[in-house]
Amino acid sequence: MPRNNQPLRLHLNHYRSYIAISYEDMEVGFCTPEFAAKIVETFNEHEKLHEDNETVYKAFKLACLDLIRQTGGNANQINRRMKHYLEKAKRPEHGTRAIAFLLRERQQELDVSNREFVRFCYSYKLAPQELKNIFQGKDVTDEQLKPLSRILGKTVEELTEMRDGFTDTELNRLARILGTSNEELAQLFSN
Repeated sequence: MPRNNQPLRLHLNHYRSYIAISYEDMEVGFCTPEFAAKIVETFNEHEKLHEDNETVYKAFKLACLDLIRQTGGNANQINRRMKHYLEKAKRPEHGTRAIAFLLRERQQELDVSNREFVRFCYSYKLAPQELKNIFQGKDVTDEQLKPLSRILGKTVEELTEMRDGFTDTELNRLARILGTSNEELAQLFSN
């Protein structure tokens, strides 16, 4: 690509060797042996990761099938069960689970035990029972947002958005999809 309307010049060192790079039977460029080795290494790592992911997916599917068989369920439920566990394993974006996830991350950052983390949170005026309730999935109150904000290094507004579920952008998108206004949608969720 030209830079500043100047054509790019190919610089070759006549004393170095270059290896052709091919893609779908077409030569797409040249590089030094060191870069070629790095490219091959990267592709091999990617291929191994892909194979490992397939193996883990198959193992996950077998585990879900075993669970369904043990509970007397129907083997046709396997996709629904797998989807359920995959959703559960994803990092939550909204609700109390998302805030609990941030608290666990904060504890890991501090590299402290559970007991030390409880004391740390209490020093910011979040009682041990309140912390326990958050980890159990109980609702986060408005009064808890200020100490959580200090503990997590986030604004109260960010935590409110996280707790309440939808950002303005998400509400706008959902309203467009449903063909309604934001106000009507907000009323629907407040009921």
